[in-house]
Amino acid sequence: MRTRKKRRLAAEINVVPYIDVMLVLLIIFMVTAPLLTTGVNVNLPKAPAKVLDMKNDHPIVLTVTKDGDMSLNVGPSPDKPLSPDEITATVSKVLNERPNAPVAVRGDGSGAYANVVRGMVLLQQAGAEHVGLITNNVDEPKSKSGG
Repeated sequence: MRTRKKRRLAAEINVVPYIDVMLVLLIIFMVTAPLLTTGVNVNLPKAPAKVLDMKNDHPIVLTVTKDGDMSLNVGPSPDKPLSPDEITATVSKVLNERPNAPVAVRGDGSGAYANVVRGMVLLQQAGAEHVGLITNNVDEPKSKSGG
């Protein structure tokens, strides 16, 4: 008579293929996630902006012309175009003296949006935490001076 040895069944799971699948899925999600967030079309609501009274606070206003020239309402020459270095130096000096001074950008509507963004970046580099945009009210007619 032969004696048979009973074989035990191995109850182990090989996880190596599952790790490979998880790494592939991770790579797919890492590649597609940024594409999903930047490709969203949004229709922004149209509403009149709330008018803020900044006359008593003596705001810092950066004016950006159609050609991209920038000037400040503070400093030695408010009507003269300034270089980016002059803008950041002047604004940081004023913000050191008056840290709660409101800061705004007054951009020409027919100019390039990139010029307004460059101005906002300069103001933030100078230390302005909040930068507002000056616009015409919906009910008011446009002034002849363009602002």
